[in-house]
Amino acid sequence: MDNFQIETAQNISIEQNAAGIGERILAFFVDLVIIVVYMIFAGLIMAGLNTNSMGEMMYYLVLGLPTFLYYLLWETFWDGRTPGKALLQIRVVRKDGSRPAFSNYLIRWLLRIIDISLSSGGVAVVTILLNGKGQRLGDIAAGTTVISERRRIGIHNTLQVDLPDNYKPKYPQVTVLSDQDMQEIKNLYQNARREGQHHIILSLSEKLAELMDIKIEERPLDFVQHVINDYNYYTQNN
Repeated sequence: MDNFQIETAQNISIEQNAAGIGERILAFFVDLVIIVVYMIFAGLIMAGLNTNSMGEMMYYLVLGLPTFLYYLLWETFWDGRTPGKALLQIRVVRKDGSRPAFSNYLIRWLLRIIDISLSSGGVAVVTILLNGKGQRLGDIAAGTTVISERRRIGIHNTLQVDLPDNYKPKYPQVTVLSDQDMQEIKNLYQNARREGQHHIILSLSEKLAELMDIKIEERPLDFVQHVINDYNYYTQNN
């Protein structure tokens, strides 16, 4: 899984976790199974109906139209997800982490013909591996990417943070916060970074500055991280 940084209009760097190629392939096969099952059941139902010129046209519409528009409709009306993507906990977003517009979904859907249909997915796989931002050609053209919403488990999920030996704290006022406060701050901060929720980071930095009675002199993202690090410094050395 590749990580990449995006810079928002508020000069906040947000780390996004690009969905792995394996996750995207599995999601594709889940969606493919759903499409095949639908076509089988719809075909059986339509086969039992009387066929005439209008019935035959209806037959192709019922079988063909939903499968043709499958990805466009699901992603547009389900926040960048299809059933396969939802199962694998991945979804389509803009490169800045925001929700795509219909035009973004439309462009990436149209280019599925080149990325996946005509090349059996070969073009998409190669482009994603070379791009490093989880983008196939359709994503590059649409300004979108596919991110993973899975939570990573590790030391960053605990209160403790590893600091270098020469670390110098900047905000001694962090001692007004409790362990519970800091754990909630850290969890909120990490979730906001992962989900690209810039407004939450801005609100969090403003609230911390108010509680600590200080003036922010650095980017909100850096400020919150500095507060977390400083709290660990003072608590680990006391």
